[in-house]
Amino acid sequence: MSGRVRRRWAVRPGEVGFLVIGLPVAVLGGAYALAALYAGVLLSLTVVGLPVTALALAGARQLGAPQRWLTGRMLGENVPAPGPAARPDAAVARIGAALADTVAWRTLGYLLLRLPLGVLGLAVVLLPAGCGWLLGFPLWLRLLEDGPHPATLLDVAAPLLGLVLLALTPPLLRLAADANRHLARHLLGPARTQQRVKDLEAARHTLLTTGAERLRRLERDLHDGTQARLVALAITLSLADDTLTDHTDPRLRTLLDRARTQTDDTIAELRALTQGLRPTGLDGGLAEALPALAAGCAVPVTLGVDLPEAPFERPDEVVEQALWYCAAELLTNISKHSAASAARLTVTTTAADRIRLTVHDNGRGGASATPGHGLHGLAERLAAVDGTLRVSSPPGGPTVVTAELPCRL
Repeated sequence: MSGRVRRRWAVRPGEVGFLVIGLPVAVLGGAYALAALYAGVLLSLTVVGLPVTALALAGARQLGAPQRWLTGRMLGENVPAPGPAARPDAAVARIGAALADTVAWRTLGYLLLRLPLGVLGLAVVLLPAGCGWLLGFPLWLRLLEDGPHPATLLDVAAPLLGLVLLALTPPLLRLAADANRHLARHLLGPARTQQRVKDLEAARHTLLTTGAERLRRLERDLHDGTQARLVALAITLSLADDTLTDHTDPRLRTLLDRARTQTDDTIAELRALTQGLRPTGLDGGLAEALPALAAGCAVPVTLGVDLPEAPFERPDEVVEQALWYCAAELLTNISKHSAASAARLTVTTTAADRIRLTVHDNGRGGASATPGHGLHGLAERLAAVDGTLRVSSPPGGPTVVTAELPCRL
């Protein structure tokens, strides 16, 4: 017997338990779905029709959670939970969002289809009892009726049918369990597009995190390895220059001076390169990195940072780097192009678990994030980490640039 056939005949206790317990759960869920649809259709022409339907859909979405738990607990099918429902502030918008919630409609469909599946599943569970009756049919017939009973074709066919149905019970149980798994997987989990978005977000997070780790490792190797060896080479050249005497060939002294100059230039370029790979000041977080950044601006900058101090509450490293580069570019633009006399930089967290960077200056204005302008590249860079960039810069100023990013990717 092949492995696939053996799996088809193997039935786990949890699958039988799900088919037994699932019937009352399916009846309650189906009754709720039918009542929700009936109320929605009945009240559709009244003022309360849409709010009642929206409330019923919200309830159906909540009923999906215990169904997913039961499916994972007893059938071993871990169905991922869909994303949270949209919650606009306005009541009318909230009703519209509930009516357009595909997760709620799919859950309602699951509750409806689960009812006939529950009935069929329990029938399969009770099938062995019917098989027992068929196997003993000749005996039951003679015990229940008086008089002689000659053997007939039915006396042979009934036990054979009982044996066939008894042999088919395990695959039928497995088939009923697989049908419930399939239904839960396709109607209780995220839609295919939602799951694709989740997969892409997870892949992007992995890519960004891996890239940041590689940059950190490269910066450390350059700083501790190559740069240290160049510094040692510069010291050696200085010592060699000190050993020269007045009788040394002037060309040798010129070559040594040229080598020292080139070494110093290379060290300076390497330091600038390592700082561009990853800001070293970010090791202590934005609260420590931004003051040094503001101090390097040609325009006086007032700094306001209100961020959580606990290490586990810090934003993701990728988010911190994106905010640091954003602040650095905005302050550089103020120094070069704004003709401002004062600037202000603030960083705060919002109630929606996002972090907001605002840079304000009293310069000439005219900045824009539209394609073809300098801030457009910054907006695209922030968009890669789900960030947004808003620019308010009328001619004559002032200019206010606001960047918002999620604290966690």
